Amino acid sequence: MRLKQTVFNHLKNIPGWSTKRKLIAIAVDDYGNVRLDSKKARENLDKACLKVHSRFDAYDTLETHQDLESLYEVLTSVKDKNGHPAVFTPYSLPCNINFEQMHEEDYQEYNYEHLPATFLKLSAQQPTAYEGTWKLWQEGVKKGFMRPEFHGREHLNLRVFAEKMQRRDHDFMINLQNRSYASINQKEFSNIKWTAAFSFEQTKEIQQFPKILETGIDAFESVFGYQPLAFTPPGRHFPPSLHPLLWDKGIQAIDRAILHKQHLGDGKYKRVLSRTHLNKDTGKVTLVRNVVFEPTDDRGIDWVAYALKQIKAALHWNKPAIISSHRVNFCGHIDPKNRERGLNSLRTLLRKVIELWPDVEFISVADLVKQIQRD
Repeated sequence: MRLKQTVFNHLKNIPGWSTKRKLIAIAVDDYGNVRLDSKKARENLDKACLKVHSRFDAYDTLETHQDLESLYEVLTSVKDKNGHPAVFTPYSLPCNINFEQMHEEDYQEYNYEHLPATFLKLSAQQPTAYEGTWKLWQEGVKKGFMRPEFHGREHLNLRVFAEKMQRRDHDFMINLQNRSYASINQKEFSNIKWTAAFSFEQTKEIQQFPKILETGIDAFESVFGYQPLAFTPPGRHFPPSLHPLLWDKGIQAIDRAILHKQHLGDGKYKRVLSRTHLNKDTGKVTLVRNVVFEPTDDRGIDWVAYALKQIKAALHWNKPAIISSHRVNFCGHIDPKNRERGLNSLRTLLRKVIELWPDVEFISVADLVKQIQRD
């Protein structure tokens, strides 16, 4: 098994864009998204017998002041050859469910709000955790610790949401009453993921996606103050027919899995093998993360050693090491030990990287995209 993994680590890095620079980018999904409101909300879901399907259902909350403060401390604990700290590229959602408005309107239709409004409400409801968090977010962007990119308008599938709302499903109503959207039962939707905003069964469903994309990218620019350059879809599902819309809205790169099952609609699929490269016809970039780092995922893996082996293979083939992770690894609102575990592993990984490759350079995904386009 180890030999098979080693071979795969090298094979996946042979094709694609190359560079003599030792570049490290860290792409982390799900920032800005409200999945669980609080520890109390999770307890209420448990009392309602809503199953914890994953660590996301157990620990994934909107980032708190302590989450960001602790993360910045770890990122600044190392410096690359140019004296720069490590940088996160948080693939972020600029919008969340407007739980209060939906409650006032008796859950008749879906309503969303911009991220700063979410932080403002939580600052009033849970001041110990959230007071000053949005300001700290903005400081992290200004100082270069965080360079967010686009992860969709919201991290939910509107068809699943609408149908569960219409039926007043037990799991759905309990969640919204607790300002959360976790532990969702999707047995009626075998081909659609409830977290995948652009997942669909029939091609006619794609018609609703352009508006979501356009308003989502506009909301991102309004929230973060600049136009995003890169996009990775929630749940990885995304119809290729919408790529031109992304380009029209200023997106320069799409982040894809190395091998994914592309849904064409009407029961048709095809497998697509991707690599990090520039499409000379469009001038746009495809990014493929070649390092996996999920330190709070209990699979009996030494995640630091596992990631280092993948980084070594990437740099051996003159490829940028694009580390893939998720916010849940660094969340401590429900259990501070979860955050401590994830950040301790991240600190160890970053220090090992500096020790093994002193000439490494930390880079945001945006700067990596620009470098690929220049080359």
